[in-house]
Amino acid sequence: MNTETVIINTAHGEMQTFVAYPDSSPSPCILVLQEAFGVNDHIKDVTIRFAKEGYLAVAPELYYRTAPPGFSGSYEDFMGLKPHFSQLTPENLQSDLNAALDWIKSNPKSIPDRIASIGYCLGGWVSFLANSLYTFKAAVSYYGSRIVQTSEEYSPKQNAPLLLVWAGKDRSVKQTHIAAISELLKSSGKNFVELVFSEAEHGFFCDARAAYHKPSAAQAWAITLAFLKEHV
Repeated sequence: MNTETVIINTAHGEMQTFVAYPDSSPSPCILVLQEAFGVNDHIKDVTIRFAKEGYLAVAPELYYRTAPPGFSGSYEDFMGLKPHFSQLTPENLQSDLNAALDWIKSNPKSIPDRIASIGYCLGGWVSFLANSLYTFKAAVSYYGSRIVQTSEEYSPKQNAPLLLVWAGKDRSVKQTHIAAISELLKSSGKNFVELVFSEAEHGFFCDARAAYHKPSAAQAWAITLAFLKEHV
């Protein structure tokens, strides 16, 4: 396994991207979509973990419009990130994802028709959005609270099998929200799996955050790997 940082040219500028390669090649691919705090050490660690499982894992720095390369936000200052995440409109994200996917598909170490997306927090919503735009093999969303506001638009457009991971103690996503999203997906005939970890809070998968919940994170990781192995 090895890593590199590459520059992907987008319609709006240069997007630094962290890439982790597995020992085998060519490989199925995973687009790893950042939390609101950037492509920080935690997201890089998750990207490496996927590479160790046999995936070419790619984590683009979605804040490249407003933040310097390598930006990492503070877990204690969420609102300080607003200038960055406010620029991530669906139109801008589609442009960025187009560039990232073009890079992946042109990489000789990738299997271009075996791509999945996974995202956490902000990236959980981006993964949900991306699965409405592209033909992936699978998509995974961890506590993507912005899904609540956009589910009516994007639920009927989900393409690949979808794994939704929720935190039962997430103050921004109520059980009624989860039930409404589930009903929308069901009524649209979508293939999805839904997990709710009753003892976990928003951000529970990140071992650098106070919300980290080790038992839930371990179970979520195992189920995520099984889901990806089944579909990708």
